[in-house]
Amino acid sequence: MTLPLLVLRPQPGHDATAAAARDLGIEVISAPLFTIEPVAWDAPPPHSVDALLIGSANAIRHAGPALAAYAGKPVHAVGESTAQAARAAGFAVTSVGTGGLQRVLEGITGGRLLRLAGEERLALTPPSGVSVTDRVVYAARPLPMRDEVANIIRAQPPGSLVAALHSAAAASHLGREMTRLDLPRGNVQLLALGPRIAAAAGEGWAAIHTCPAPDERSLLALAAQLCHTPPPCGRD
Repeated sequence: MTLPLLVLRPQPGHDATAAAARDLGIEVISAPLFTIEPVAWDAPPPHSVDALLIGSANAIRHAGPALAAYAGKPVHAVGESTAQAARAAGFAVTSVGTGGLQRVLEGITGGRLLRLAGEERLALTPPSGVSVTDRVVYAARPLPMRDEVANIIRAQPPGSLVAALHSAAAASHLGREMTRLDLPRGNVQLLALGPRIAAAAGEGWAAIHTCPAPDERSLLALAAQLCHTPPPCGRD
């Protein structure tokens, strides 16, 4: 028995996740719950910035014309997809993380960093000798769940659909939409990038799984495992 995967993340990451899942033989239900919009931001003087700290490719895509002022500044990226977006925009990538932006930050020995981020972001603790200036350059705006997706969830047997959660905002919004539409949470297993994301979804799901590492590769590997396994009972 194969279980379908509900992909909730906004474009363009939505299509990338969906395509990668299909390559693994997973049936995908396309259900983006957000759209990404740019946010006007006050760009610090380039001479006050030694490098950029980027936690999402969306920061590169939506920073707008002001991003060009930092051409030539090195980039520290949270992961490879973010690094690819930075390179495509003409930046040299100095470091690429695998375990979250805090871990990337801990590997930097000094300098003044400009963090370009979304409205939903984790607080960071810079190491000694490193300063971080935050600027919000994009926001994820919630969308209502489409009727056809709600009907699929309602018709599923218990635990026979897996929902991929890339952010705490997606987790909490999914929970709100399930409540608004009176959909049975017990029909859905959650697959979250990390414990904080899983916690934001609340209770009542068929099962909650968290990735061993907070990256897309880990999420897809676990999705393949879950979607080709009969529905479980309980919680990981």
